Amino acid sequence: MKMNPKNHSRLSRRHFLRGLGAVAAGLTFLPREGWSAEEKKLNFYNWDTYIGETTLDDFRDASGIEVSMDLFADNDELFAKLKEGNPGYDLIVPTNDFVERMIRANMLIKLDHSKIPNFKNVDKAFRDAAFDPKRAYSMPYMWGTIGIGYRKSKVSKVPDSWSNLFASSEYSGRIAVLNSPSETIPVAMKYLGHSLNTADPAVVKAVEDLMIKQKKHIKVFAEDNGQDLLLSGEVDLTMEYNGDIIQVQEEDDDIAYIVPKEGTLLWEDCLCIPKGAPHPENAHAFMNYLLDGDAGALIADYIQYATPNSVAKAKLGDEYRNNPAIFPTDDVLGRSESSKYRGEAMQRLFDEAWTRISAA
Repeated sequence: MKMNPKNHSRLSRRHFLRGLGAVAAGLTFLPREGWSAEEKKLNFYNWDTYIGETTLDDFRDASGIEVSMDLFADNDELFAKLKEGNPGYDLIVPTNDFVERMIRANMLIKLDHSKIPNFKNVDKAFRDAAFDPKRAYSMPYMWGTIGIGYRKSKVSKVPDSWSNLFASSEYSGRIAVLNSPSETIPVAMKYLGHSLNTADPAVVKAVEDLMIKQKKHIKVFAEDNGQDLLLSGEVDLTMEYNGDIIQVQEEDDDIAYIVPKEGTLLWEDCLCIPKGAPHPENAHAFMNYLLDGDAGALIADYIQYATPNSVAKAKLGDEYRNNPAIFPTDDVLGRSESSKYRGEAMQRLFDEAWTRISAA
């Protein structure tokens, strides 16, 4: 889910940036005296390809704060990195169920909403969350689906079922699956006809057996780079986040994206400040910046994920707002579920099953 601008710098993006007139001037959304007195640094831990082309530079120009960004491949890596203590990050981007997991593990600090006035730009549907009531610890960043990216010229028909990845030999050796137990196991549960939030160990075992049986047909368990493998022609089908596939679609019109008929995992990525953050004031300032309407529009237009920022969304065109791969239809939403925190015992079952799948 989510910096690789050299792979995704598109004319439409540059045209949009010029039109908004924000890059050269820098964007200032609070008075200069409102910026914190901390040293002008911020350490950001984020997904790959998940920030605007000029966002970090624009924020530095507006605030004087220099952002250093490290990348992680999935929530499990993020959690493992911070579990034994914060190595120095100020802002992180966990997904909804991991936000709840980190709250329960006392890994996040409560937010000061008075320092995030741009929270008013967030759509009402995202201003509260079951995983974080009253948004005490998180701000919404982006949301979306996991589906199948595929090369249209290489499939016999639209791959509208997860069976194409999990239970078929038709595309043997041409398949990539996310190397992430927290995403892949729940999606496989959905394929098997269960809620992706089931806590039944027998269902986890069924997924393990399914994946081990199918493994000989899977070319790679991808570290969130399935879209690049698809673009390069190394695979013909990949399990991936919707925005990653939409990004490479703009480079190759033979690529398409679909949410399978069984439904999928709906996710919401959030901005959080981890315990031990060396620059929490700067983190609040950057969080507020990301929620600005103009800054948010630049990000969403560049990375092609669904923004929960209603002001940012209104600034973008119909091609973005009406794209069902970005904003799922009611039918897709009705067949899909958001992942819930399952507890540490269930998480251990996931991790143990994934270890056996990886070793098989």
